[in-house]
Amino acid sequence: HIPAAPTGYLRQLFKKGKISSANKTAAADDCLSAGDKISLPNSHRLQELLFAPQTSQPKLDILYESREILIVDKPAGLAIHKGKGHERDNLTDRVTAFLTNRGDKFQVAPVQRLDLETSGPVLFGKGKKSCAELGKLFMQGEVSKTYLALVAGKMLGQGDLLSDIPAKGKLKTARTSYQALVSSETASLLEIQLHTGRQHQIRRQLADAGHPLYGDRRYHGLCPRKLSRLFLHCRRLVFSDPFSKQHIDINSPLPDDLKRFLPLVDINQNLS
Repeated sequence: HIPAAPTGYLRQLFKKGKISSANKTAAADDCLSAGDKISLPNSHRLQELLFAPQTSQPKLDILYESREILIVDKPAGLAIHKGKGHERDNLTDRVTAFLTNRGDKFQVAPVQRLDLETSGPVLFGKGKKSCAELGKLFMQGEVSKTYLALVAGKMLGQGDLLSDIPAKGKLKTARTSYQALVSSETASLLEIQLHTGRQHQIRRQLADAGHPLYGDRRYHGLCPRKLSRLFLHCRRLVFSDPFSKQHIDINSPLPDDLKRFLPLVDINQNLS
């Protein structure tokens, strides 16, 4: 047992035949008995992982689970995927470790995007078939996603933002609907619904409209000292479970750090 080792790293060792038991190449699903010895490759990285101090498993806030689906609440600052700067901790590895420790053997993968600084529910599929079916829902626009965003300036009423956004070398149409929940002289709290899923869609379109998000350095938003991240939270996911046909309606409360900031811009709203 190597608690500090990422699941993907161990999987690669098995795939390359680097792990053996009883002088035979071992497979990831081999059963071991008490007293069995295994041989590991002599590598600097593996030595570091073997002797890394054990830490408690990071908490997962599970919002919904079925046989095929797992939905967890992602905190701001945690990447969904492994990448540069996020090799040791990311949401996918946390979910994989949680399921592995529970004894589940299927592979799990996220089927949606959520920016690093954005908080809210993330949908994972259990196994390839589940991921494929859930991925279709997003591709076909059958998942309703509602966000809360705090923007600079006063916005009233409701409306649509429609524009072309660069995506993979092409311009693609992006549509976002908004409704102002409450406004002050310096800020507006919006409920936002995405109709398309372009990268940074909400952030780009609101900045282009002259109302950048609070905390959004990339798109020239106001960044007060008492707000440590982007004020954008996915509060709701609604879809039809392709397996059970149940209506799934997932709500994620606004995180405490964002709630605490609202009165500082004269926004007083009771948000669950």
